[in-house]
Amino acid sequence: MTARKTFDVGRDSRSGQFITVKQAEARPNTTTVARIPKSGYGDTKGEPSRSK
Repeated sequence: MTARKTFDVGRDSRSGQFITVKQAEARPNTTTVARIPKSGYGDTKGEPSRSK
């Protein structure tokens, strides 16, 4: 198994503040879950999309 080059992070759509993924999944109308590349892995095009 290979290590992922990204990590998931939740973000409030109104304020732009980072929140936990658990909070973002609980409020899907006002939040989004994004994938952020880890330091040193700027290009993540080969990374699979986030699945539930």
